[in-house]
Amino acid sequence: MLKERRLWLVVALFVGDTVAAVAALGAAFVVRFWTDLIPAPLGVPPLDPYLLLVLTLVPLHALSMRVVGLYEYRHERTKVDEAFLVAQGASLATVLLVASTFFIRTYSYSRVTILLFWVADIVAVFGARLGIRDIVRGMRRHGRFVRRALVVGAGPLGQEVVRRLRAHPEFGVRVVGYLDDQYPVGERIEGREVLGGCEAVTRILADYRVDQLFLALPMEAHAEMLKTLNAIEGELLDVKMVPDVLQFVTLRAAVEELEGLPVISLHQSPITGWNRLLKRGTDVILGGLGFLLLSPLLGLIALFVRLTSGGPVFYHQERMGLDGRSFRMHKFRSMQADAEAESGPVWAPDGDKRRTPFGRALRRFSLDELPQLWNVLKGDMSLVGPRPERPFFVHQFKTMIPQYMLRHKVKSGLTGWAQVNGLRGNTSLEKRIEYDLYYIQNWSVALDVKILLLTLYRAWQHRRAP
Repeated sequence: MLKERRLWLVVALFVGDTVAAVAALGAAFVVRFWTDLIPAPLGVPPLDPYLLLVLTLVPLHALSMRVVGLYEYRHERTKVDEAFLVAQGASLATVLLVASTFFIRTYSYSRVTILLFWVADIVAVFGARLGIRDIVRGMRRHGRFVRRALVVGAGPLGQEVVRRLRAHPEFGVRVVGYLDDQYPVGERIEGREVLGGCEAVTRILADYRVDQLFLALPMEAHAEMLKTLNAIEGELLDVKMVPDVLQFVTLRAAVEELEGLPVISLHQSPITGWNRLLKRGTDVILGGLGFLLLSPLLGLIALFVRLTSGGPVFYHQERMGLDGRSFRMHKFRSMQADAEAESGPVWAPDGDKRRTPFGRALRRFSLDELPQLWNVLKGDMSLVGPRPERPFFVHQFKTMIPQYMLRHKVKSGLTGWAQVNGLRGNTSLEKRIEYDLYYIQNWSVALDVKILLLTLYRAWQHRRAP
């Protein structure tokens, strides 16, 4: 039923997005040709070609919104995040729409109209989505389309069920309370009362007209679970079992099927399948563009490294990446040649005396990392992801820091969520892992773009630093 409720909202959002997009195209045509705001020296074109363009717009627009994740549910998404994703989706839809017009040889569409559509689409879609969510919230507040749920188990697992249902009012599920033998009747937990023990389940179902029952008992409460299932055998309600695996879940969990046998995957990265292809495509396009635009700067830095310190321009180092596979990472050399010849692998301290004067300037702005754009194009790395570490240190850290190896579930990055939050160099490893895991759990194209923009902003801030 949760999936049915989500489907209902997805359909509403799809209809709202589609109506908004068509209205945006119509508004763009009106502003361009039927008002005096923008001169039309060639006159007003016929409306028919633009009406035919709607047939192309609708599927491309829906696909674009799906690609950027606007039909997925993230309760932590703010209105700013939503607006950012809408802008992404509208931009992608506009690019695809322009590309589709190349196949229409008999008519040339107005570029100004397409540009106006892009702006109007962002505003209209975002406004429509805010309106739909306000309508849904209003309906829930008045008790419309709300299902009453009972949670069996008031422990950490049951509390998590209540928290997540409360965070998603669009599901239309209202928890009436808990049943648990281990808690006193009347105790309030997460804003809901313990209504009784497991033996009172049939009475509570009738008294509160419950539609759904969530079994959220710990593994050791097997007897109570069987007792509850036997008691509700003749009841007409939806029963949902929440497996007690939260303490083992560090990345996204997913339910798979093995010849009809349900299997729970505990450490599944969200960057798989279509998402993996999308991320790789973004890396190739933006990485290639960055490599071309920065080529003069790369050449200039290489020349200065050679002139100011002698020795090789580049420094190549083994790092550990996706699935624990090693690769050669490239950097501009910022230290003296053969800096680790005597010491071996060491963690570079702040103000390392082995750095060259020009190397200190490179490190200040992270310009020594720019050759890793080649690693991105080769597929060793991604533009955004956890920073790669040397195998020597990885073997140390994986025994010292819980969940350290989970950061290798995705490709290493040129920049990352930890780095834009100030966790670079000699900072807390535990905190870095926390930020890396947050990135993996909450990955989206919007988050990648946000990190790239923050990286440029941080570099600009360092320009003014003493």
